[in-house]
Amino acid sequence: MAASFDNPTTQRTVLSPGPAAPSQPRAACLVVIHGEGLGKRIDVELDPVLVGRAPEARLHIPHPSVSRRHCEVWREGDSYRLRDLGATNQTRVNDQPCTEALLADGDHITVGEILLKFISHASLEARYHEEVYQLATHDPLTDLYNRRHFAEQVDIEIARALRHGRPLTLCIIDVDLFKPVNDRYGHIAGDGVLKQMASILRNQVRREDMAARIGGEEFAVLLPETAVAGAEEFAEEFRGAVAGTVFHPGGEAQHITVSIGIAELRPDRGDRSRLMRAADAALYRAKDEGRNRVCVEP
Repeated sequence: MAASFDNPTTQRTVLSPGPAAPSQPRAACLVVIHGEGLGKRIDVELDPVLVGRAPEARLHIPHPSVSRRHCEVWREGDSYRLRDLGATNQTRVNDQPCTEALLADGDHITVGEILLKFISHASLEARYHEEVYQLATHDPLTDLYNRRHFAEQVDIEIARALRHGRPLTLCIIDVDLFKPVNDRYGHIAGDGVLKQMASILRNQVRREDMAARIGGEEFAVLLPETAVAGAEEFAEEFRGAVAGTVFHPGGEAQHITVSIGIAELRPDRGDRSRLMRAADAALYRAKDEGRNRVCVEP
C-alpha cells in the first residue's frame, strides 16, 4: 500500500486517473490457482513478495493452513527465487518440500492447502487468471470492488490498523431517492446513474483507498491512514461533486444527491460488523436530517 506508517496526516492527495493503460501482465507473477483467493495475481518485482496469513503480506491468504509468514519470492538478476520462512506446513515446489528454490516458469507452489503457480513472463495464461480474479472481486456494472471482496479487504485493513495503532475510517454512501428514478426511467437508466456515480467516486479516491458497490444503490469507501477530519473532507468533496453533476436518466436532466455516513475505527468497533453498523447509523441520521449531507457517528 502507498500509505506511510511514519507520517500520519489528514491531508488527502487525489491522483488524477489519466489515460487508462493497457492491461498487460508484468514480467513475472504468482497466481492462486486453487483454494482461497482463486485467480488472485501478484507481480514479482524487485521487492520480495511475502506470502502468508499476516495482514502485511503482499500475497495475503487468510486460511488456517497458511502460516503468518509462510514463504517469500523475489527477483535476483534475471531469475526468481523462493524461500520457506519456517512455515508449519512447509512450502512445497512441484510437490517437493522446499527450503529454498530457483523458480522456473510454470512451477506449482503449495502453501498450506492453497496452490499457486509461478508465471515468469507475460502470457495469455497470466491474462486469463487476471480476468478470473477481476470477475471474482469486482462489481460488473460499476467495476468497483464487490461486497465480498470489500469485506475481505476491510478485515485485513482493520487488523493492520489495530496492530500499528493507525487511523482507519469507513464511509457508507447511499443514493438519495433512487427508487423513483428507477421507477420513472427504468432499470437501464438507473444503471447508467450508478455507473456515472462510480466514475465520480473513482475520481475522488486515492490509490490506497478502497471503493466498492455493496448494495443496489449503496457504495462504501475504506480510507486507510485517515482520521475523521480527512474522511469528512473526502465525503464532502464527493457529495458536492455528485450534487454538482447533471445526470440524464431517460434523456432528462436531473440533479441527484447522496447521503454519507462515517465511522472511525476504535476499540469498541474493532471488527468489520461493528464498524459498518456505526457507519450505517450515521448514514440513517443523514437521511433523517434531510438527505444530501454527511454525518459522523461519534
